[in-house]
Amino acid sequence: MPSVSTSVFVSRPDTEVFDFLADARNLALWSSGVTSVDADAVVPGHEAAYSYRYPGRHRQHLLVCDHFEPCRRIVFRGQRMWGPLGTQVPVYGFELIPHGDGTLVRLSVTSCLSAALLLLAPVVAMAWRRDLPADARKFCDLLGGPVPATLHGPPAPASGAGGGDPGAPAAAPLRTSPAPGGFDYAH
Repeated sequence: MPSVSTSVFVSRPDTEVFDFLADARNLALWSSGVTSVDADAVVPGHEAAYSYRYPGRHRQHLLVCDHFEPCRRIVFRGQRMWGPLGTQVPVYGFELIPHGDGTLVRLSVTSCLSAALLLLAPVVAMAWRRDLPADARKFCDLLGGPVPATLHGPPAPASGAGGGDPGAPAAAPLRTSPAPGGFDYAH
C-alpha cells in the first residue's frame, strides 16, 4: 500500500484552509489525482459523498469523506476502481497544524492496491513522489503560500516541538511507507 506525503506552509488561518479542503470540489483545482468533481453542493462533513472523476477513468466514481475533524484533519476515500490487474482505492489525507501566522498542512496520498497491482506498488509510489510536490505547489499558489517542504513518508507516532524559524517548517527526508512484505523499494 504505497503512501506518499509532503508538508506545506500556507499563510492563512487553519479555519480558512480547512474550509477550502473540506469542499472536495476544490480538489480538482490542484490535485493530479482528481480530474473533476461534480458541481453539486454537498455539506462538508463525515460521510459527505461527491461524484468525481479519477484521471484515466471514463466513468464517475464516489469520493467519500472518511474522517472529518474541523481545523485538524480531513480524509477522502475514493471508490474502489477495478482494472485487469486488480483494484485500487485512492485515499487523500490532510492534516492541519496552526503554525505562527499560518497553517502547516500535511498532504498525503495512499493507494490501497489488490491482486497483481500490489506488484506495481513501487511504480505507484514513484508516480506520487513525482506528482505530489507539483500538486502541493498548486495548492500553495491557490492559497498564497510558499514552496512546499520535502516529501516524507507516513506520520511519526508523535511529533515534538521543533526549533528553528517558526515561519519556515523544517523539511523531512524523502521516505515512503514500506511494502507489505517489509522491503522498502524506495531505498
